[in-house]
Amino acid sequence: MPAGNHSRVAVLLGGLSAEREVSLVSGRECAAALRGVGYKVVELDAGPDLAARLQSEKPDVVFNALHGRWGEDGCVQGMLEWLGIPYTHSGVLASSLAMDKTRAKDVFRAAGLPVVDSVIVSAEAARKSHPMQPPYVVKPNNEGSSVGVYLVHEEANGPARLSPDMPPTVMVEEFAPGRELTTSVMGDRALTVTDIFTDGWYDYDAKYKEGGSTHQVPADIPKEVFEACLKYAQTAHSALGCRGVSRTDFRWDDTRGVAGLILLETNTQPGMTPTSLAPEQAAHCGISFGQLCDWLVKDASCNR
Repeated sequence: MPAGNHSRVAVLLGGLSAEREVSLVSGRECAAALRGVGYKVVELDAGPDLAARLQSEKPDVVFNALHGRWGEDGCVQGMLEWLGIPYTHSGVLASSLAMDKTRAKDVFRAAGLPVVDSVIVSAEAARKSHPMQPPYVVKPNNEGSSVGVYLVHEEANGPARLSPDMPPTVMVEEFAPGRELTTSVMGDRALTVTDIFTDGWYDYDAKYKEGGSTHQVPADIPKEVFEACLKYAQTAHSALGCRGVSRTDFRWDDTRGVAGLILLETNTQPGMTPTSLAPEQAAHCGISFGQLCDWLVKDASCNR
């Protein structure tokens, strides 16, 4: 049996967000890994009856494999705090801060981290005229996995043609050119840097569809940029108050050295399949997927 007092684990998966399908995959993989290292596991698709199901199942700990709204924005974390059940990943405040892109940027700026300028405007205004000089990016202020992200190119004839289901207000931010880099943090340790290659924009399909992207671990980049990614990711993790595993994404203009490195956002619930970015980085550091899931359970808390 695993060490510690936690033997019965409820894995939360699915849920109600736009990232439901990704969460189902993450949750099933985590549940299988936890069973493989000796835990008793129940899988719970997080719906409106979640609190009642948790009270019925009486798990020792919750493994939070939810993605997107309600699962990684502090909502389910608050419910678990109320129920007094230890849970994996970040707590209420860190989760809500990281999910709100504008407030997260305020935290990053205060910590001296490099971010691009952005504004919050109504979706209707973003459809009618350019909120800033192109190129720029339009995205929901509180979604993950590049859900609803629009890139308005420099030569664009008009503003973004946002879909009708975009939220009433959106974030518009300067486009940061360059390569996609990412760094995971596990507790107080930044793991490594991955260089992500795609044929175009690193959107939802590039992240999750077969062949959408390829990863180079560790990234073949200058030492000073590599070390800056590690430092910035750890600083972001600490400044937001994250715990467990987080992943911070960057864009790097390789014509400008360290000055070309921009922090995009920190994900407090990174994808959790054996081939996802954070587990892939852990594996590079000698930590198997089962060991990573086991560590997260042992790190679970409901009071920090």
